[in-house]
Amino acid sequence: MSDEERDIDIESDASRAQILKKAADYIEFMRRKNSAHQQDIDDLKKQNNLLETQIRSLEKTKYTGNFAAMTSSNVLLGSKGSALMEFDGSGSDTSDSETLNSLRRKKLKT
Repeated sequence: MSDEERDIDIESDASRAQILKKAADYIEFMRRKNSAHQQDIDDLKKQNNLLETQIRSLEKTKYTGNFAAMTSSNVLLGSKGSALMEFDGSGSDTSDSETLNSLRRKKLKT
């Protein structure tokens, strides 16, 4: 084997190693990205379940007139402890719908 053939073979091995390294890095990057997306999906599912529970509670109070059916503090809290909706019986339907509309907007990670 000549020196030129050995140099080409070494360069080929180095090139393959670089390609494999970049592929492994990309796979790891995509796994992290998928994990972050899955966490976002899980968070949105929890938020959706909470909102569905709130809707059922509001519909129940609408038909029964029993505002005590809501939480004891009249504030329904999200999974992160923030107030998602406050209901004291004195607000208008527009403020409730504005609150729900603002909840529908979620910043997407890019």
